[in-house]
Amino acid sequence: MSRNYLPGTQIEAVRDIERGAIKHALFDFDGTVSLLREGWQRIMGPVMVEMICGDTEPTPEIVKEVHEVIEETTGIQTILQMEVLVKMVRDHGFVPEDQIKDAKGYKDIYNDRLMVPVNERIAKLESGELSVEQATVRGAIDFVKALHDRGVKLYIFSGTDRHDVRNEAAKVGVAEYFDEIWGAVGNIEEYSKERVLKELMAKHHLHGSEVLTIGDGPVEIREGKKIGCSTIGVATDEVRGEGVNEEKRERLLRAGADLLIGDFTEGAALLEYLFA
Repeated sequence: MSRNYLPGTQIEAVRDIERGAIKHALFDFDGTVSLLREGWQRIMGPVMVEMICGDTEPTPEIVKEVHEVIEETTGIQTILQMEVLVKMVRDHGFVPEDQIKDAKGYKDIYNDRLMVPVNERIAKLESGELSVEQATVRGAIDFVKALHDRGVKLYIFSGTDRHDVRNEAAKVGVAEYFDEIWGAVGNIEEYSKERVLKELMAKHHLHGSEVLTIGDGPVEIREGKKIGCSTIGVATDEVRGEGVNEEKRERLLRAGADLLIGDFTEGAALLEYLFA
């Protein structure tokens, strides 16, 4: 299938949006702005496989199943991913019932492993060994600043725990540009990206095209599309911090992204299009 790009750019225009209307923009954080958690999937995957299989040797089918679950749930709260894991552990039946943990128990195992590389990166960032540019998606900070300077109200809504995403947004120097930074709070009923969007639109009496959702996961794209928001899928190759990851692109296309980018290096052209 051919790809349609904005003239002179690598910004993929999947469908037309109402331009010039944006007043509020909601960003996912990990993989959209920050790379501090790059590789989280490579940690979650083995954790899930290990928890499902217990002492049994993993099969290629289980590894594939876990990969697909992670791909489709990127962007939701980690605790919800772990609830899926509890069901998978029980359904596969390799682990005795009395040894199956609850979602929080599995989340604690995953977080303990994930925070080892995350804390190493934060330490390198603080020491100057790692630059802010290396710790963020290319051009993301400039794009956030440019939206802020245009008077757009900015928010982060992340599936990462709230205290962590607020800390990491401060570490990469973007926290000051956001009116609010939302993240998981341990209570599933209290926070979700769907709830944030609906409450924001009701509070400010907004219609869909006045709100832009930006992210690398299908959740924020799908939820935005449900209520008519404009959406930008960020299909970044997180290892390089720039360019397109084709798996992400396909996932974001399926979720309904209006525009697709690999990073924000063409942020000026993207802004010109959005506000024309």
